[in-house]
Amino acid sequence: MKGTISLCCFLSLLLLQATADEEEEFASVLRDRSHIDETLRLAAEDKSGDYAAALQRLRKIYHTSIKPMEQAYKYNELRQHEISDGEITSKPMVLFLGPWSVGKSSMINYLLGLNDSPYQLYTGAEPTTSEFTVIMHGEKIRSVEGIVMAADSSRSFSPLEKFGQNFLEKLIGIEMPHKMLERVTFVDTPGIIENRKQQERGYPFNDVCQWFIDRADLIFVVFDPTKLDVGLELEMLFRQLKGRESQIRIILNKADNLATQDLMRVYGALFWSLAPLINVTEPPRVYVSSFWPYDYAPDTSRELFKREEISLLEDLNQVIENRMENKIAFIRQHGIRVRIHGLLVDRYVQTFKEKMSFFSDPELVFKEIVDDPDKFYIFKSILAKTNVSKFDLPNRDAYRDFFGINPIANFKPLAAQCSYIGGCLLDKIEKAITNELPALLSSINSGKQPGLSSCEVTGCGEKPKNRYRKN
Repeated sequence: MKGTISLCCFLSLLLLQATADEEEEFASVLRDRSHIDETLRLAAEDKSGDYAAALQRLRKIYHTSIKPMEQAYKYNELRQHEISDGEITSKPMVLFLGPWSVGKSSMINYLLGLNDSPYQLYTGAEPTTSEFTVIMHGEKIRSVEGIVMAADSSRSFSPLEKFGQNFLEKLIGIEMPHKMLERVTFVDTPGIIENRKQQERGYPFNDVCQWFIDRADLIFVVFDPTKLDVGLELEMLFRQLKGRESQIRIILNKADNLATQDLMRVYGALFWSLAPLINVTEPPRVYVSSFWPYDYAPDTSRELFKREEISLLEDLNQVIENRMENKIAFIRQHGIRVRIHGLLVDRYVQTFKEKMSFFSDPELVFKEIVDDPDKFYIFKSILAKTNVSKFDLPNRDAYRDFFGINPIANFKPLAAQCSYIGGCLLDKIEKAITNELPALLSSINSGKQPGLSSCEVTGCGEKPKNRYRKN
C-alpha cells in the first residue's frame, strides 16, 4: 500500500514538473515587448495639464471665431462635417483597415499586451471581426454599446447616428485603464471580403469607413502574404484614402511565415497590386514584420523585422507627441474652408442683388448665376482675398445643390453680419486664422523640451519622419 502511494506521489511530481517545463517553454517563445514602452515613451510623464489648457483655448477660439460663421452660412450642409467638442478634445485615432484575417486584431492585442487576458480581441483564421471596435481609455474595463456611444455628446462618435440603427448595432466600444490608451485610441474594422456584396452588411460600409478615415490621425492598411489581391471593395477603399496619403502606413504582416526569397517575391507582388491605387510621386513605405506576441519563426530575418516594427512605432509616437499641433492645424484648416464658404455665399448674395431689378424674376436671375458662376466671376473674385488658394475652392456644382436646399434670401451679406459688441464675423475668423491659432501653435512648440530619441535607445538607425509629406 505504501509503495502504491509512493508511486502515485512520484508520478504526480513528474506530471507537475512536466507541466512547469511546458509553461516555461511556452513563456520562452513569447516576444519581449519592452521596446514598445521605450519607443512610445509610456513611462515618461504626460503633461496633461498643459495639454488640457491648450485644448480649452482651442475650443474657445473655435466657438467664438469660427463657429458663428459656420452657423450663419450653414457650412455643415455643404461639407456634412460638424465639429463637436468631443472631436476637439478627443485623443489621436489610429484606424486599422485591410482584408479579413490579416492580423489587425492580433496587432492591437500585441501593442496593448492583451493576449491571454479576458478582454483581448477575438482572433482566428476565419473572418472574426464583424463590428467596428473602438478601444479607448477608461477607469475600468467595460464594453460600451454603439447606441450609448452615439448618444454621449462628450464623445466624438455622436455623428455616427446618421448611418442608422443597423450600424450602431455593429459598433462597440471597449474601455480599459491602459497607459497607451491615455494618449491614443484604436479602431478595429471588419475585414474586407471581396465575395460579399456591400448591401449584405446592412449598413453603408464605405460611408462609415469614410467617416473614420476623415477623422483618423494614422491609418494602418494591413496585408499578409496570402491576401495580396485587390478586388472591388479594396479598390473603393483606396479611392476613399486619396488625399490622406500622409496618414497611410502599409503593413505586410506575418512576414516570418516566409523564407527570405519568398518574402522578396511577395513584397514585389504587393507593390504591383497597390501601384495603380496609390497616387503619389514616390513609392509608399511598406513595413514588413510580424505583429503578434510570439517569437519570430526560426531562420528568418528577425533583426529586420525588429527594426521595421520600431520604425512603425516611431511613426505612432510622432502622432502622439504632435497631437496638439495636429488639432490646431485641423481647426485652422477647417476655419479656412469656412471662411472661403462664407466669402462665396456673400459673393452670390451680392451678385444676386446687383442683377435684380424691379421687373426681374428672382428664380430665373439666380438660376443663371448658379448655373454659370464663372460668367459673374463668383469664384475668381474670391482668389484676390488673403489666404485663399484656387486649390481650396469647393466644387461649383456643390453650390447648385446647396442653394437648392437653402434659398438665397435666407442669407445676409458679410457686411451685415456685424454687431457693436460681437464685432464682424469675417474679422473674427480672419483674426483666428492669421493670429490666434498660429500664436497658440507657437506657444505649444516653444513649451516643448527636446527628448531622447527612442532610436538612440533601441538603435533603429532611422530618423522618424512622415514618409509621404513632401518637403
